[in-house]
Amino acid sequence: PDVPPAALLIAACGGRVTRTRIAVLEILQDSPRSLNHDDIAAQLAADGMPHDRVTLYRTLDWLVEQGLAHRVIGPDRARRFKAGGETRSQHAHFHCDRCGHVLCLESIRPEEQFALPVGFQPERAELVFHGTCADCGRQRGGKA
Repeated sequence: PDVPPAALLIAACGGRVTRTRIAVLEILQDSPRSLNHDDIAAQLAADGMPHDRVTLYRTLDWLVEQGLAHRVIGPDRARRFKAGGETRSQHAHFHCDRCGHVLCLESIRPEEQFALPVGFQPERAELVFHGTCADCGRQRGGKA
């Protein structure tokens, strides 16, 4: 039988290939938008995939640790996830303040050339743009 590409990625990381890991990674890969826990849980339920919240949290954490997904924390403190590892490609994000959508801006890299006080060592940089996404902009424009 055909092995799903998500299963091959999980196996390549040396992790256990479980139904939940495959399903969550496929949901992230298929979504053009970043998703929060509730979005992913709803999709799992819609797909008839039994799961519990703890397993979902652990699965997402594992996918991030392996570089198969990355996490973005919005100003609302909600964690959102997108397929693809940020550790390989740190980049900027756009956060829609209206709907919460987070868009990866792969072409914009956080600048790392800055001066810090002696003894301070940066480990990562985050650059987040805030505003209104195209969908929310169209909705607002139509109501005017």
